[in-house]
Amino acid sequence: MGCAVVQRGRAELTWSVSSTGARQQHMASEKAGALDLVRPFSSLRRGDFEYAGGKGANLGELTAAGLPVPDGFVIGAPAYEAFCAHNHLREGIAALLDGIDFEDTAALQGASAQARSLIEKASVPDAIASAVGQAYETLVGSMDASAPVAVRSSATAEDTEAASFAGMNETFLNVAGSESVLDAVKRCWRSLFGSRTVYYRAVNGLSQAGMDIAVVIQRQIASTRAGVMFTVNPATGERDEIVIEGSFGLGESVVSGSVSPDRWVIDKRTFALRIREVRRKELAMESVPGGGTVARDLSEQEALRPALSDDEAVQVARLGLQIERHYGAPQDTEWAFDETGALWMLQSRPITTLGRAGGGAGRLPDGSGAPAGAAAGAPAGAPSELAAPGTSDFKILLRGLGGAPGGATGTVRILSSLKEAGKLGDGEILVTHMTAPDWVPVMRRAAAIVTDSGGMTCHAAIVSRELGIPCVVGTGQATSKLRDGERVIVDATRGIVREAGSQPAGGPASAPARAPAPVLPPSPDGGAPARPPAMAPLPTATKILVNLSEPSQIEKVRGLPVDGVGLLRAELMILEALENEHPRALIEAGRGQELVRRMASQLEAFAAGFQPRPITYRTIDFRTNEFSGLHGGERFEQRESNPMIGYRGALRYLREPDVFALELEAIARVWDAGLRNLHVMLPFVRTVGELRRCREMIADAGLLRREGFELWVMAEVPSVLFNLADYAALGVAGISIGSNDLTQLLLGADRDNPALAETFDERDQAVQRYLRELIPTARELGLSTSICGQAPSVHPEYAELLVRAGIDAISVSVDAVERTRMLVASSERRVLLEAARAAAPRP
Repeated sequence: MGCAVVQRGRAELTWSVSSTGARQQHMASEKAGALDLVRPFSSLRRGDFEYAGGKGANLGELTAAGLPVPDGFVIGAPAYEAFCAHNHLREGIAALLDGIDFEDTAALQGASAQARSLIEKASVPDAIASAVGQAYETLVGSMDASAPVAVRSSATAEDTEAASFAGMNETFLNVAGSESVLDAVKRCWRSLFGSRTVYYRAVNGLSQAGMDIAVVIQRQIASTRAGVMFTVNPATGERDEIVIEGSFGLGESVVSGSVSPDRWVIDKRTFALRIREVRRKELAMESVPGGGTVARDLSEQEALRPALSDDEAVQVARLGLQIERHYGAPQDTEWAFDETGALWMLQSRPITTLGRAGGGAGRLPDGSGAPAGAAAGAPAGAPSELAAPGTSDFKILLRGLGGAPGGATGTVRILSSLKEAGKLGDGEILVTHMTAPDWVPVMRRAAAIVTDSGGMTCHAAIVSRELGIPCVVGTGQATSKLRDGERVIVDATRGIVREAGSQPAGGPASAPARAPAPVLPPSPDGGAPARPPAMAPLPTATKILVNLSEPSQIEKVRGLPVDGVGLLRAELMILEALENEHPRALIEAGRGQELVRRMASQLEAFAAGFQPRPITYRTIDFRTNEFSGLHGGERFEQRESNPMIGYRGALRYLREPDVFALELEAIARVWDAGLRNLHVMLPFVRTVGELRRCREMIADAGLLRREGFELWVMAEVPSVLFNLADYAALGVAGISIGSNDLTQLLLGADRDNPALAETFDERDQAVQRYLRELIPTARELGLSTSICGQAPSVHPEYAELLVRAGIDAISVSVDAVERTRMLVASSERRVLLEAARAAAPRP
């Protein structure tokens, strides 16, 4: 299939069909002044998102990789631009949407309705209608003049690493006939201005009138079973697990959350089945002859039948792993089996919420440190059958699937429809059958979300992970079993809802907290429980910092009572900036400055968002096994038996100075923009020689001449302690303890090896003794000290160890800020009290 080249005022289309009929190749080239309206999947690649949107570009990439993708084409963003220009729409839309209060629901809905009306009344230019009609006829020509297709929106910011737009722009299934296809295309364009989509763009800082949209036209698969697949576990962050959800009929029932799908968790390395959950699937979405879809109620026997056999689940998983390896990054995919038993991939997109799925989010709301997603002795990812340690007195009310990890306590507010949104107070627990994209403004007010139906990829789960809100889906009976106004504990990491004990004074009518209220234990010194969230933050002499990686979290986190960003991770930003290309491949192609521009843009967003509070940016620390997964990585990466202690960190900068120079140039651009709070931290520094040469490169980039610029070193290699004096002499401003790597190197316990899980313990006496020597030594040398691990937010004794050692700052994940501040304040009070008692004269 080729692309449609349309001169203004007339259409000129050249298609050629291969002898096998399986692929149609591009035969037309764009002429001067021509408008590029339609392209087949075969001519698109992942980098074509500005033309085809995220969905269209990924379908082209999958097609080019030889994966089983139904044929199709994309009506590109230039077609939408021509449609807008023909009808002078941009100006009118900007006048409607610029400057409105997006938190004012009535104003938002009114303005978006008017914008949609402008699209609806506008006429489609003949050239566009002709190009779409001819492309559709070519696609279905070998089948039927009215063969069905799926018509899917593909906005240019959709299905990227930065934003998912989960279900916000519309899809129309089983569309038959060229006139119906063109009508569905126009409805996709119109969906760009639904109130939910307008709101989502507003909170993510995206343009309203300026955003473009493409439309995917794809041969409709008459699927008998369909669903979704994550190539990592999105709830726990487990990278060695593939999660599959499926049901009968079209996959829309799973994506929309209309059913509670069957679920399989499969070991990525061995393809062994870890979990099989067959759930009652209420209905099946099916195609209707002649166009459209219908929801068919399933009989009890059919509803409880597995949608896939175990062998079929493994078949899907193997294909998912192939896709992940091709992209070099975790993927969220949609799949389908047709009536012949053939497996098809319908789309693939980056997982946008992985940075929030693991780490600190895997703690219980009461602070107990149980592994995310599993009880003691249970397989990884298995739902726990036990209450949280220390909480056996709290009755379990509901069980479901942990759609977004974390926990909160609050008052239940049951909403039967969006019309009741006004009933939900800030910080309450939203309970409903299932959310839809229109619910996003309401969801943002909730402390946690609990639904009757849905799975890991339903709207409630995806958006909750993106917003960082704990979410339990697929409980089956939340709206009937929970009582409006009762207080509950939502433990979304385990997928359970528990009773919260007696009501606080004032009962359900008490004013809700503005933010989720974590369930906190009593003070470790036996004092009163943690303060209510409504009070001012507890003052601490030790600075409380936050760990970040995603620009989408800036607005949410900047208002927290933190002293800055102690660890800004490069890894997620670099994946987006690289577009999953290996950096050496970009340099080889002469595209290094593209990487600089993208990285600088993201770093500027962080620096501006937190100015004047300091941000310590840890430079790229991909290991060889991670770099090799990037596109082109197999040409540049060596194979290592243990990449964890291999070719990484500072040593890599010395061997590949051109890559490091691009990263430093991006940082320099941030300072050139007048943002003086961004500092650099070098990871995995083994020797004084490595640091000296890296410092020379940083000086060559002009950063050391900037007044106020600081160079930090990660303290994760044990040799740091013995090299501290030399590091101080080289002008290092501070060290930040990476407790995970430090623990594994001190104990000789590979933290990626599950057989060593019991040995790997950052509370081991050897680690503690090392810290008690490292921190005071650094302070004596005039170096600032920090730690960027989770241990001080989880273990009270660890926070006290650090305080007593004299650490300057503790940096933790967003969800642990409140608890860490409480633990640090308590430790500081105890140290002061002991000092005062020791100094007081004895009676």
